[in-house]
Amino acid sequence: MSKRLMPSMAALQCFEAVARHLSFTRAAEELHLTQSAVSKQVAQLEQMLQHLLFRRIRRRLQLTPAGSLYLAEVNKILAQVEMSTHYILSYGGETEVLKVATQPTFGARWLIPHLKGFRHRHPNIHLDIRNELAPFDLMQAKADVAFFYGQGAWPGAECIPLFGEEVVPVCAPELLPASPLGSPLDLTRLVLLQCASRPQAWHEWFLAQNLHSEHSYHGPRFETFYMCIRAAQVGCGVALVPRFLVEDELDEGKLVIPWTYPLAGSGSYFMAYAEHAVDVPKIRHFVDWVRERIEPQATPDPAALHSSAE
Repeated sequence: MSKRLMPSMAALQCFEAVARHLSFTRAAEELHLTQSAVSKQVAQLEQMLQHLLFRRIRRRLQLTPAGSLYLAEVNKILAQVEMSTHYILSYGGETEVLKVATQPTFGARWLIPHLKGFRHRHPNIHLDIRNELAPFDLMQAKADVAFFYGQGAWPGAECIPLFGEEVVPVCAPELLPASPLGSPLDLTRLVLLQCASRPQAWHEWFLAQNLHSEHSYHGPRFETFYMCIRAAQVGCGVALVPRFLVEDELDEGKLVIPWTYPLAGSGSYFMAYAEHAVDVPKIRHFVDWVRERIEPQATPDPAALHSSAE
C-alpha cells in the first residue's frame, strides 16, 4: 500500500498562520512557537507538496500561485475540524445523534413543523436533518431514518406508511386570465412548470381527464417541489404539486388552484429504518414521535413497527 500524503495538523496550522500574516515571526507569536519551528513545518510541507508556497520579493513574503491554491483548501480543512470539534463539545455525555434523511421540500414543509417539541421530550437525542435527492443508504448507516415517496419497498428496511397525496395545479392569482378557463388544456397557455423528480406529472394529470397535450413535457424544469412552488408564486407559470405542500400559500391567497381536479398520487410517503435497528432506542423514540403526529391524518399499519411498544 502506497504511503498517504497526509501532512500534520501542526504543519497546516503553521502554513495558514504564515499565509494570513505573511510573516513567520507573527505566525510564531500567535501559535506560541519559535520562528524556526514554524519555518521548519512550512519547509516540510513544501517538500511534501513539491511546490514552493512562499517567496520573498523585496524582503516581503508573498504566496506563490500554488500557495494561494493550497491555502483555500487548507482553510476548508481547518474550518471543518474546528466545526466538528465544537459539534462534539456541544453534547453531553448521554447525547446521541440521530441522522435523518429527507427529500428537501417534504423536510421543509412537513417534517420540520412536526418536530416541534421533540427536543423537550428527548433532550439526549440530537437530530441531524439532511436533504437528500438520491436514494438513502440505511444499510451503511449514512442515515438512521429516512423519509421517501414511493411504493414502500426497500430491501432490508422497515417502511412505515405515513399518508398519500393528491396533486393539484397552482399558480399566482395574477396569472389567471380575466375570463374563466374553459378546459384544463387552457393551462398550457400559462407555462407548465416541470419538476425533475416527477417528469410525467403533467402528462398523467391530463391523461386522468382523458386529455392529451403536446405541451405536457414543455416548460422550465426545477429540481425540487420547493423550487416549483416558488416559481409558481412569483408568476413563472403553473406548478403541479402535492396539495399538502402548499396549504399555507393557498390559505394566504399567495397561490390559487386554476382548475380544480385533484389527482391521487400513485405512491405514498413512508418513513424507513434498517430492519436490524428496530430496537435502537433513539430510532424507536423518533419513530413513535412521528407516528403520533400522523395518526390524525392517517392510520398506519399497526404491524409496521411491531417492536415499538416492547
